Amino acid sequence: MRLFAADALLPEGWAREVTVDIDGDGIITAVTRSAAADDAERVPGALIPGMPNVHSHAFQRALAGRTGVRSRTGDSFWTWRQAMYGFLDHVDADAFEAVTAQCYVEMLKSGYTSVAEFHYVHNDPAGHPYADPAELAHRVVAAAAQTGIGLTLLPVFYAHSGFGGAAPTTGQRRFLSTIDSFARLVDALRPEAAARGFALGVAPHSLRAVTPAELAAVVAMARPGWPIHIHAAEQLREVADSIAWSGARPVQWLLDHAAVDARWCVVHATHLLAAETRGLAAAGAVAGLASTTEADLGDGTFAARAWVDAGGAFGVGTDSNTNIDPFAELRQLEWSQRLAHGARNVLGADAAPVGQWLYASAAKGGARALARPCGGIVAGARADLVVLNVDDAAFAGLPADALVDAAVFGPCRQPVRDVMVSGRWVVRDGRHPRETETLSRYRREMLRLNAA
Repeated sequence: MRLFAADALLPEGWAREVTVDIDGDGIITAVTRSAAADDAERVPGALIPGMPNVHSHAFQRALAGRTGVRSRTGDSFWTWRQAMYGFLDHVDADAFEAVTAQCYVEMLKSGYTSVAEFHYVHNDPAGHPYADPAELAHRVVAAAAQTGIGLTLLPVFYAHSGFGGAAPTTGQRRFLSTIDSFARLVDALRPEAAARGFALGVAPHSLRAVTPAELAAVVAMARPGWPIHIHAAEQLREVADSIAWSGARPVQWLLDHAAVDARWCVVHATHLLAAETRGLAAAGAVAGLASTTEADLGDGTFAARAWVDAGGAFGVGTDSNTNIDPFAELRQLEWSQRLAHGARNVLGADAAPVGQWLYASAAKGGARALARPCGGIVAGARADLVVLNVDDAAFAGLPADALVDAAVFGPCRQPVRDVMVSGRWVVRDGRHPRETETLSRYRREMLRLNAA
């Protein structure tokens, strides 16, 4: 397959009249500038890399819009978490798959071409293991296959309710594993990943949910090249609890005890001291940011300017899936910095459009976090591509080097027209081929959940 784009965003910037050659395995084999279209398929808009989604809990898509009633005692991340536990009591395997598939369709239509699914629901609604301990993991894989999104599956180890091995709560019963049961889960998924072409990693949930010995055991299960993801320093209470437990903040504890390196994605990392920022960036870890979720949950503001100045890589994700839009994630990230610093155009490189720099940086960092060869229009990468919808009024009359900034910061309603994953079109003219049946199934399950 050969594509021709009048404008394409390459690693070195925008280029005119670009052909992209793609082999039968969906890998880009050549990118040629100032090329003739000849018999290539012409894409109807500017071509940019697809965005990897570094952090998703897809089942939480069904919770969106249900947690906005103000309580008399005050609301926080911790009260939201209790609401999430209660809602999950009613989500069986069929609903879990239906919600995940709907979430993935929405991701693809928004321009996410792959997703790191931080998968921590393992047991049935009563907290009992399924006959197949990988039952819900299989449902995630099935949803990805149905929709065509690239998948990095991160089975999550979760065993405790707080630092120091505190006993889990009843609300956490669906998440719980032992080291032995988790090892069996990972072993069961390895051949499936090889056969079905998804990436596999491991995810110790957080220092709240694992002991040091368990963390070491889970990390040891990661094969060479597997990503390792962990929540850390999302909330100030978490930081205080970590200090009370160990005398160290969570990220500092990880740097001192966990041999953090470029395989790691530290999710949120909201509350860091300057030394932690420098240390984590120097270790090569990716910061997994979910700016709209962090704002929704009142987490705080990530020190992005300091992180970038320290040479840190970052990616963006949808986390609780209340907002599924990579351009909105980048907008919220930059706007949070503008509010914190009292300035405009806080992130980015000198003389480069901020939105374009944010997009390219997040795509590159996200590819690392997902351990997938994507995130750029370059030979050897997967053909995970997005065609911008030049018919959107926000793009009218703009030169190519302003298009991504218009998608991030402009009044853009539908920035994405077409989406390709691994050389296969999965969205054309803004529509996914299975969106009607996927939405119909999702609605049926939501009605059932509402009745429950």
